[in-house]
Amino acid sequence: MKELAKQYNPEEVEDRIYEKWLKGNYFSAKVNHAKKPFSIMMPPPNVTGQLHMGHALDNALQDTLIRFKRMQGYETLWQPGTDHAAISTEVKVINMLKEQGIDKHDLGREGFLKEAWKWKDKYEKRIVDQLHKMGSSPDWNRIRFTMDEGCSHAVLQSFIHLYEKGYIYKGSKIINWCPVCQTSISDAEVLHEEKEGSFWHILYPIVGEEGKYVEIATTRPETLLGDMAVAVNPEDERYKDLVGKELQLPLTDRTIPVIADQYVDKEFGTGCVKITPAHDPNDAIVGERHNLAVMNILTDDAKIDLPGSKYHGMDRYEARNAMVSDLEAQGLLKKVVPHIHNVGIHDRCGTTVEPMVKPQWFVKMEEMAKPAIEALKNGELQFVPENYGKTYLHWLENIKDWCISRQIWWGHRIPAYYCDSCGEMLVSEEMPKSCPKCGGTHFTQDEDTLDTWFSSALWPFETLGWPEDTEDYRYFYPTDVLVTGYDIIFFWVVRMVFSGIEQTGKVPFKKVLIHGLVRDDQGRKMSKSLGNGIDPLEIIAEYGADALRMTLLTGNAPGNDMRFYHSRVEASRNFMNKVWNASRFLFMNCNEEECKALSMLSSLENPTLAELLDKVPENLEMADKWILSKLNSVVAEVTRNLESFDLGIALDKTQSFIWEEFCDWYIEMVKPRLYNEGGESKRLALWTLLKVLKTSLSLLHPFCPFITEEIYETEKSLFRDDEKPLIISEFPKYTETLDFDTEEKEIEEIKEAVRAVRNIRTEMNVPPSKKATIYLVSEDESLRKSFQHSKVFFATLAFASDVIIQENRDGIPENAVSVLIPKANLFIPFSDLVDIEKERERLEKEEERLKNEIQRAEGMLKNERFLSKAPKEKVAEEKEKADKYRQMLEQVKERKGMLS
Repeated sequence: MKELAKQYNPEEVEDRIYEKWLKGNYFSAKVNHAKKPFSIMMPPPNVTGQLHMGHALDNALQDTLIRFKRMQGYETLWQPGTDHAAISTEVKVINMLKEQGIDKHDLGREGFLKEAWKWKDKYEKRIVDQLHKMGSSPDWNRIRFTMDEGCSHAVLQSFIHLYEKGYIYKGSKIINWCPVCQTSISDAEVLHEEKEGSFWHILYPIVGEEGKYVEIATTRPETLLGDMAVAVNPEDERYKDLVGKELQLPLTDRTIPVIADQYVDKEFGTGCVKITPAHDPNDAIVGERHNLAVMNILTDDAKIDLPGSKYHGMDRYEARNAMVSDLEAQGLLKKVVPHIHNVGIHDRCGTTVEPMVKPQWFVKMEEMAKPAIEALKNGELQFVPENYGKTYLHWLENIKDWCISRQIWWGHRIPAYYCDSCGEMLVSEEMPKSCPKCGGTHFTQDEDTLDTWFSSALWPFETLGWPEDTEDYRYFYPTDVLVTGYDIIFFWVVRMVFSGIEQTGKVPFKKVLIHGLVRDDQGRKMSKSLGNGIDPLEIIAEYGADALRMTLLTGNAPGNDMRFYHSRVEASRNFMNKVWNASRFLFMNCNEEECKALSMLSSLENPTLAELLDKVPENLEMADKWILSKLNSVVAEVTRNLESFDLGIALDKTQSFIWEEFCDWYIEMVKPRLYNEGGESKRLALWTLLKVLKTSLSLLHPFCPFITEEIYETEKSLFRDDEKPLIISEFPKYTETLDFDTEEKEIEEIKEAVRAVRNIRTEMNVPPSKKATIYLVSEDESLRKSFQHSKVFFATLAFASDVIIQENRDGIPENAVSVLIPKANLFIPFSDLVDIEKERERLEKEEERLKNEIQRAEGMLKNERFLSKAPKEKVAEEKEKADKYRQMLEQVKERKGMLS
């Protein structure tokens, strides 16, 4: 028989238990048509570094769901993997090489990619090790990487399919451009930060009208070099006569027209807006409507690119300063107004992003968005919470063509090849052998790589073998639920849905469980700049993985942010210790001899734990039936909560039952039977304890897998130990045979009475060692009978020396303290609670002390010197003390009156 250590040591338990799970291959998934499948795709962490607290929450939620479904008997697949995170990883590798004095261009593309793969191998291993430490149970035999051979094949096939369908095209459009990384970036990689700036009010002379100007206001004066028009609102009476006229573009020899467009807000600024189609997304739309030319005035590294111009070759900010000076010198700068505005920042390198028209690869989105919208409307796709469906719809209904090309080396290279002889472009998974146009045999592949989101959009099905029609794909796809944060609905969830429908004809998951962010204890987002990030591994090292998981899941509601407090982790650890100590108490009272005696309750001579607990014994006592009935209700509620993704509520109910009902009430109720009685009563108490512990461990296991598995190993070793580990045992089910409504009602009435007695004793500072007679008075005969059966509980739970149950107040001392409970009155003789003489002496001493304190405080408050020289805070403090002492004195006098 195993024994539990005196104290729970997560460090000693967790690694050993996890290794046992791995050796048992309990996480593995296979095609098994005898079972229903349940599949979750792990959002693949980026191989840019180690996991943070948000990853810990995300994986704790997924692991809880997969463990629950595994115990329910589903064939569960939790697909693990990592993402190459194209730009993010490239920036990390570039910075690493810089520290070694190496420039990526010195290595060349192939040399750089070798370094990137080394980085991937290092950090993927670190991520997997962290997930092990957190207790995550995905099928590690299936781990995938977004650039592995299978995923790369799927990405290229998807590209070719969309290209041949006419959805992918190459063209020049305005995109986000990072001048440092020198690549296009997605909206997901642009942070908007509030920065101090200015509105420069510039005068544009009206051609042919000496001394007349149009006033515009801009936050980026350097972009006026690319202006193609000035726009006004067609309904703006101030400027109707200007429409169609030409303006002299300051600092240039060009003229530009005044155009009318509804885009202009009459009430904002001057009502005149400069239109720079190459460097502003909104201006680009206006430019298209009016057939304006597009002139890119910047190089890839954000220098002015206008040969012959004074500003040619200047950095954008250097040019800004020079142009502002020149405008002022020419009398064309009317004023400069300070202005706080949002500036787009590249989240990886911190550079201000430049909107720029560049030749890129795009995906047409209008047709692909339609079935993704319909999927939500017809219920094929559901969000939890439901309101996030509005966010999803809003983005899809306003979707623009998707820029999928990046000017970096790390990532899937675009499968487009150009004939070196005639320039013909061919799209193919492999380099073509000959050009169909000219017969040439030499080709150059497109230098660009694909946006990370293009590959991760295929994650739910590429990991199952698509585009091949594999058994895994047919069995596990579509997946059941996606768990992710609300911050990437636009960037990842939406792309997976429209890509899944387009490539497979099916929505890739039935439900999307959205969780919030983990914030610090002040409610701030965790970030490197604030220095408030918390390493999950540090928390695990100090408190254990179960305590961390419990902290992240307790009170967690779908879609809501949570604050991380160390005090909550300590509370979680305290709960672990409570469960551990309660289990030790049971095992200490269930030795080998007792276990043999328990076999009498089973029809088998040497039963396993499951066989022993399978049949409910006859003659269970009231407390046994109460705890089993309460547990039965909790099983039903927790199951419903887990099925509806209310994981925080499910954990709260589980914890509340174990701590309060099981540990604080039932164990205390049955101690007399364990210590003072033998025979059937003790055996029934032990059977109930074992049953409740086993079921409680099963309920708790999805949330706190390590401690529950360790305790269960000990519990089942008390009997013939040939059962499955807890991880693959059956999740508890509600059963009507364990509904004991009458006994549950009776014990709840007793608990109400015990709480009332405890409250009285607490208010009167009565020590637990002092026993008291308790009188219970009730006209309700059934209640009196119930309490008569349960008198023993009052000795253990309410420190009673005797319990007298009667119909009226006859014989109860006049000075008895009373409290009303439903359908009854409780009375406790005052003399049983307090030693009257000693209490009177104590109160007299306390009265004297308080009078002295009041006299001292009042003396100070009458002292003019004190009142004139002491700080106001000190005077207020003395007044507060005097009031407090007066209140305390009144309470002491009242108590003395009670004694007499």
